Amino acid sequence: MSSATPHRLPLAGALRLGRPSDIWFKPALSVVIAVAPPNLTLLALGRLDLAMYTMAGSLCALYGHNRPYAARARTLALVVLGMVGGLAVALLASALTTDPVVLVTVGAALAAVQKTVCDATRVGPPGNVVLTFISSASLFAPQTLGRLPGHIGLALAAGAWAWLVCMAPGLLRPHGPERRATAQALNAAAAYAGTRGTGDGHARARAACAAAIHAAWQSLLAAGARPDTTRRALEHLLVRAEVALAAPADTDPERLRGWARALRGTGRIPRVAPTGASADELLGVAVEQSLLPRSLRHRVAPLAPLAVRTALGCALAGYAALALGVGRPYWALVTAASLYQANVTLTWSRAVQRVVGNLVGVLVFAALAPLPHLHPAALVLVSLALNFGAEALIGRNYWLGSVCVTPMALLITEFARSQDAADLITDRVVDTLIGALVGFAAAVAVTNRRAGARLDHALTAAERAREHAARLLAEPHPEPRALESARRTLAAALVELRATADAAAGEWWQRALPEERVVLTEQAGHRTLAATVRRQGLVPRDRDADPGRTPDGDRDQDSQDSGRTTEDIRP
Repeated sequence: MSSATPHRLPLAGALRLGRPSDIWFKPALSVVIAVAPPNLTLLALGRLDLAMYTMAGSLCALYGHNRPYAARARTLALVVLGMVGGLAVALLASALTTDPVVLVTVGAALAAVQKTVCDATRVGPPGNVVLTFISSASLFAPQTLGRLPGHIGLALAAGAWAWLVCMAPGLLRPHGPERRATAQALNAAAAYAGTRGTGDGHARARAACAAAIHAAWQSLLAAGARPDTTRRALEHLLVRAEVALAAPADTDPERLRGWARALRGTGRIPRVAPTGASADELLGVAVEQSLLPRSLRHRVAPLAPLAVRTALGCALAGYAALALGVGRPYWALVTAASLYQANVTLTWSRAVQRVVGNLVGVLVFAALAPLPHLHPAALVLVSLALNFGAEALIGRNYWLGSVCVTPMALLITEFARSQDAADLITDRVVDTLIGALVGFAAAVAVTNRRAGARLDHALTAAERAREHAARLLAEPHPEPRALESARRTLAAALVELRATADAAAGEWWQRALPEERVVLTEQAGHRTLAATVRRQGLVPRDRDADPGRTPDGDRDQDSQDSGRTTEDIRP
């Protein structure tokens, strides 16, 4: 049965605080270490007016902290190039024209490109917002063609320093990101095993477990294909998490949590014996085959509505700020750019968080405003403290981090020259409200009917993956590598289905969603996963561990799947 998507606009839920990230201190410390030397050097030279350009490179230290170091090196290099490229375009536009309408238009186009590229490449937090903040602010900074090379060179040099700062921890803990990802998967598996596959909230716990395991495999693959004993040990632990996902009733949650705790720090990784006759040889290759990345074109195409929303919303927000005579229209543009999430409902939540965080942030700035006027060093130190606070708090909720980001952004404007605090506060409040209202209106106006089509594709992919696994199960002696690859492909398809369904559920102005079909496909898919796990000998075959069984009669479905034809087990 299908039903139309309700238009819910949560308020209290958008401001609820969550748990901080396990590594909240890493980006916080990294950005401070990346920002401090360039700014202190400029302070010693009496050239704090150039701090905006070094900040462009230094803020790249916010990215890539969840990625293995081999992948982090590539990601950070691309982020630095993207940051400097956006800065170069903005500075060139500023040097060629002072027409604010043209500059806002360029800024909106840059914001749309930055949003699309960051989402398509899944670069991770903070996404496009920092890139757009730097490029938009640079559009309205006085510039000449002759100074362009020097300013871009400063950004590149600071970006190179940020790259070194973020890569340095790899010398002490080279497998840290992979260990954390595996620990998160084990904890998620323990939470699901605690429900025994039928308790309250088991469906949500199952989806979270599948997503964590999928992310952990991607982390291990991103580390490279070179043989590594540490990676092999982590792979064996992930297999145990997969067993818990497929057969929660046969799993001891405390054992999984114990393994997760052992992965903290740099201690010895628990050695888990391979399960199944040929489990050891199936790791790596089968996973890589099941998680092959999609082409860039395939990833960009579904993002077209988000790109249009970003371009339109940023442009209209900037134009509205200009029409009202606000002196810094790029603040309205950046506010609009920061709103756009996977769907309209999440965009609304981000708008609430942005407005609340900025309004509280301007109060913090009002309290801090006298300090920078005491001495330029105070300006640098306060900015560093706000950088740390923003990254330490933003993981709990976006609005809480914005309480530090807002005064930091206001203080950055004083690096070039001292300004009236009252004018800055007024402009910031007005621009925030304009950007949030206009930006959200653009999100509502630009429909994303592709969300329903993407859900159909995800459903079809999951059903085909399940049918393929079922065909292998029906064979008397399926080839072990093929069965393992089919299981992981099905697991990846179910993760994609859940993510696509969640995104589509928060989108407006579209046809009713096939909610019942999604539920049935997920249940059938997880039953087939359980059947493959038992067929591979990873858990006892005489135990009923049906994680997808419903209360109305799917008894023993797991054990029957392996003996049925594809048509017999089609949902």
